[in-house]
Amino acid sequence: METKRQQKFAGVIQKDLAEIFQREGMNFLPNTLLTITRVRVTPDLAIARVFLSFFNAADPAIALKTIKAHSSEIRYKLGTRIKNQARIVPQLEFFIDDTSDYVNKMDKLFDEISHEPRQPDEDSQGGN
Repeated sequence: METKRQQKFAGVIQKDLAEIFQREGMNFLPNTLLTITRVRVTPDLAIARVFLSFFNAADPAIALKTIKAHSSEIRYKLGTRIKNQARIVPQLEFFIDDTSDYVNKMDKLFDEISHEPRQPDEDSQGGN
């Protein structure tokens, strides 16, 4: 369970990283829309796990690799923004948020199930 302090700090990081990616994301990933879906911070505030969702990316794994390659530059830019709000700038760990893929997969499964012919119930066939 995250503390209020962790949640507040994660919100600050998410907001500032979103602005960094909005202004300079095209330098890292041209023609790709990047969304920060969630940020989780360790209790000591030293590590921030950033979950990203990519749109228009041919291969999200390559896009993530590109972001990881620029992580020190991104951390530096984050540090210039939060230097008055935090003692240390957390290490950034980036992950792909595959929640939307999971939701789409589940929607397809439910659609397939709803289009299958229904099996008659054994109880409703004139039981005693």
